Amino acid sequence: MKFEEFIAGNYIQQYQYKSFSPQKINKNWIWQNPFINVLLENATRALGELNAFTLIVPNVDLFIMMHIVKEANTSSRIEGTKTDINEALMSGDDILPERRNDWQEVHNYIEAINRSIEELETLPLSNRLLRNTHKILMSGVRGEHKTPGEFRKSQNWIGGSGLSDAVFIPPHHEEIGDLMSDLENFWHNPDIQVPHLIKIALSHYQFETIHPFLDGNGRIGRLMITLYLVNFKLLKQPSLYLSDFFEKNRSSYYDALSRVREADDIIHWIKFFLNAVIETANKGKDTFHKILKLKSDSDILVTKLGRRADNVRRIVELFYIKPVLNVKEISKKLSISERTIRNVINDLMKEGLIIESTGARRNRIFVFKKYLSLF
Repeated sequence: MKFEEFIAGNYIQQYQYKSFSPQKINKNWIWQNPFINVLLENATRALGELNAFTLIVPNVDLFIMMHIVKEANTSSRIEGTKTDINEALMSGDDILPERRNDWQEVHNYIEAINRSIEELETLPLSNRLLRNTHKILMSGVRGEHKTPGEFRKSQNWIGGSGLSDAVFIPPHHEEIGDLMSDLENFWHNPDIQVPHLIKIALSHYQFETIHPFLDGNGRIGRLMITLYLVNFKLLKQPSLYLSDFFEKNRSSYYDALSRVREADDIIHWIKFFLNAVIETANKGKDTFHKILKLKSDSDILVTKLGRRADNVRRIVELFYIKPVLNVKEISKKLSISERTIRNVINDLMKEGLIIESTGARRNRIFVFKKYLSLF
């Protein structure tokens, strides 16, 4: 199938509305547009360089957590949550009651990312994996009554107040099983000779068009990109997330997806997606550069603190995993006395490595500001 001859699908009359039925994508794809080749080469190189960083950075797992937190916060914000990244890093007890629902949605997404990455060790990218991830995402939050972990069995819509004024109506629920099976087969079909970045671009468009869940499709569809890259070994670590690019270019993102359905313009979407990979991977490399510099500086500081160096090192490493902490959290996670922790924190504050964010004398919250600012 040539991109230049692509037909997105057709509208099917249902009761009092028309739903969009996309064409299946489990087939070979070719194109004549040379600019796609240039973007594909640049995106593949940028992704490979980002992957190389995750292989050479010492203790890279310390820093991957912040990538995950940023993705969870940004992807959730696209869907309307108002939690900022500082709040996302706090414990639930420190969040104002009126903001806890948004905070919980972000933390469900963090849990969904971590669990799905772990599951990839025994379960390949599949509809089963996506359903498992969706169940975690929707547990105990808005949308928890919309069949978490199950493909929808009723019609949904995008935009508007209902089917009568919807901006877009995805395929009828009776088509979901067949369309999602086609998508899964596309991922693993050995006869399809298409570069992975093109396949995941097509897959993201197709998933968002099918909209297989009653809620949470945007977040699962964006997470699916990273799961694909890890599953097929394009990334060793889950270090590339496109939600930040999509949020900053939100209208262009939605427009690019809509242009495929309305004008069969799959080429425009492929270009947009490849540009997203290039910019995001390059930003990721820059962040790792800055992390290495900060880690070197903080290691020198730890050495300077002499006899307390071991406790200082452990506490600083915890701040790399979670840059917003209180004394009780540190004590619980590291089994260090609160008195010792306060002494260490005072030293770190004097050196300017961390700051106190509340201005209070009790229940103080400490922030690894220099690290957090990188994200």
